[in-house]
Amino acid sequence: MTPVLVRPARSVDAADLARLAALDSAAPLTGDILLAVAGGDVAAAMSLDTGAVVADPFLPTANLVELLRTAARPAPRRRARLAALPLRPLRAL
Repeated sequence: MTPVLVRPARSVDAADLARLAALDSAAPLTGDILLAVAGGDVAAAMSLDTGAVVADPFLPTANLVELLRTAARPAPRRRARLAALPLRPLRAL
């Protein structure tokens, strides 16, 4: 199994993003971008601003794209804890 890393894109990833867009016959992604790096190579990317995705068409990337979409979803909000009820001493009867 190939290790996969999901991380935000940085300026040093510009060439990889341009290559992916060209391979995928797509416009370059804009805004904040999340990458899926498989085996040390950028295999898929997703714009967090638009939701657009580019992926290497010569690799099996459907699972990577799903992983990016899952990682981009906001974490579910935890239910607010109920305020602790004031404790009153119990009286024995």
